[in-house]
Amino acid sequence: MPLTLSKRCLEIAPSMTLAIDARAKELKAQGVDVVGFGAGEPDFDTPEYIRDAAKHALDAGMTRYTPVSGTLHLREEICTKLQCDNNLTYTPAQVIVTTGAKQALFNALSAIVNPGDEVLLPSPCWVSYPEMIRMAGGVPVMVPGNEDQNFLAGRAEIEPYVTEKTKALILNSPNNPNGCVWPREMLEGIADLAVEKGFYVISDEIYEKLVYDDVKHVSIASLGEAIKEQTIVVNGVSKTYAMTGWRLGYAAGPLSVIKAMTSFQSHSTSNANSIAQYATAVALTQGEQVLQEMIHEFDVRRRLMYSRINRIEGLKSHLPKGAFYMMLNISGLIGKKWRGREIKDSMSFADILLTAKNVAMVPGIAFGAENYMRLSYATSQAQINKGMDRLEEFVSELE
Repeated sequence: MPLTLSKRCLEIAPSMTLAIDARAKELKAQGVDVVGFGAGEPDFDTPEYIRDAAKHALDAGMTRYTPVSGTLHLREEICTKLQCDNNLTYTPAQVIVTTGAKQALFNALSAIVNPGDEVLLPSPCWVSYPEMIRMAGGVPVMVPGNEDQNFLAGRAEIEPYVTEKTKALILNSPNNPNGCVWPREMLEGIADLAVEKGFYVISDEIYEKLVYDDVKHVSIASLGEAIKEQTIVVNGVSKTYAMTGWRLGYAAGPLSVIKAMTSFQSHSTSNANSIAQYATAVALTQGEQVLQEMIHEFDVRRRLMYSRINRIEGLKSHLPKGAFYMMLNISGLIGKKWRGREIKDSMSFADILLTAKNVAMVPGIAFGAENYMRLSYATSQAQINKGMDRLEEFVSELE
């Protein structure tokens, strides 16, 4: 038999966001002054009280295996968090702790998706969703969003894509890449549809705390017992507590699904990092002041980036209501040239901009949104201004 790679792996596209970030870091390592708007992680340090908790865990010898689904202490704290923040009642047996929210998403898909099952994705959507669905043997089905409606897809937009093969819908609110937040009334329509048609909802709520302008995050699972029994809530501490490198996520849902996810995880990675588990339990019980300070700074950056973009001729964006991303509409620049190089699409725009002005952005095609770019404002105001100065200069040089 020839020594070939698996068809499944060959069909998976690498993460474009990580690829752009890696290229930017490579240039920085060469001494190039690159402004990066690509990476989706806060630039803040992990709060001191969480770092201290990790040190305590080390000193206390918490360095051994834990139950696959996570320590009872952490799962109890997660249950308390879900009750207090989301009005959701779960038992520790209905919670699994994972190596980042990404693993929780992949475990959930692996637990419910059979070959050929369809999973609905309001788009533009995070780059990893379609690939995870394919890795689980499913078929991603894009539900296009409209920029004029802040890319929000409700029941009216989703229902035409529901078929007898529909197994699940992935709902990410607040959203990556566009920062939209689904309002309660729209979620109610989606919940009714899911219950009527009989499909799961995987609710990715990793950015739930990062909302602005008095917008409220609502978990779709909180809208009634029927939809709760069909929803897998996914969350983590990476974005909220600036703990991206700690790799700690979790999921809560129907007992049968969580048991299946735990069995799957038991043969893949076993438990999440024991020290990070203890630190996360502490993170969930403190830090409200630190969190509010981060949210305030993100809000300032959000408004700064929005105002700078919308005064550049040929560019526009909507003011996002959550997360720390903004979609930049570049359709007004398609067909223009920089020193003979034509901007044909989001990929060429990203490549030319990085070459011309050392500014890194992620092409919208990675999220299913051609002629857009995704910018992260999880960087300093100084870097935002520097990057916007370069972008403005770049656009002025186009012919």
